[in-house]
Amino acid sequence: MSRMQSLTGPLQQKLGDRWMPLALAALACAAAILALTLVFSNPSPSAGTYRIGVLLLDRWTTIFPYPFTIQNLEHMIFAVALGELWVRWKTANRELAFVGEKYLPEEDHVVLQAEDLGAIRRRVVGRFDGENGFLPSLIDLCVLQFMASRSTDQAVSVLNSSLELISHRVDLRYQLTRYFAWLIPTIGFIGTVVGIAATLGIVSGGKIDLGVLASTLSVAFDTTVVALVESAILVLGMSVVQGREERAVNLAGQYVLRNLINRLYAGKPAA
Repeated sequence: MSRMQSLTGPLQQKLGDRWMPLALAALACAAAILALTLVFSNPSPSAGTYRIGVLLLDRWTTIFPYPFTIQNLEHMIFAVALGELWVRWKTANRELAFVGEKYLPEEDHVVLQAEDLGAIRRRVVGRFDGENGFLPSLIDLCVLQFMASRSTDQAVSVLNSSLELISHRVDLRYQLTRYFAWLIPTIGFIGTVVGIAATLGIVSGGKIDLGVLASTLSVAFDTTVVALVESAILVLGMSVVQGREERAVNLAGQYVLRNLINRLYAGKPAA
């Protein structure tokens, strides 16, 4: 299949298609938790894997019934967030690929008049929708505006307005990921509060079991450690992916400005 063919077809990320990677990410996380549960199966504190199992999974503590622990909940949310970033990464790559499709003439000597724009518009028809296809949609809007008004200034105005709307749309796409980046450390802090409360309950009971006390304290600190690490990774990934998608918007705007707007010629006004 050629590169052009790979970009045809329905472009819109349908709800079912979008949530499928998130569901697969959650299933993969559940499988990973099961595998780690089997690896960290020795409940003896003297075992080399004991502390890792407590840190990553909250194994062998008495606050939460395993596997319904704070760490496992954090892992599931983290996995779903990574699935969302993977969807956004694919979308960004697709938008960047449009720039290489040469929808517009790129030779320096070419000048475009109204009669040349019909063929250009036919190249981009069906290559965009309300959510995806930044470059084809910008070309279509600018061509339509120029054909209707014969005004380069109005075509530029449409281009600038469209770029602002697309940039805002891209930013809105990361609302869910930003929420996950906030939710993970929040859940970690909840685990810390629960662990400290459980520790205070043991101490107030009078008879102190140091093993149980250490177990509840580990919940208090481990949940936050895991949450902060995963949140930091998620924020980094979001910055990289969103930057790539915003780069696609910038390149699309530059391409239309250089190869369409700057070449438009309305012709001499009639006498």
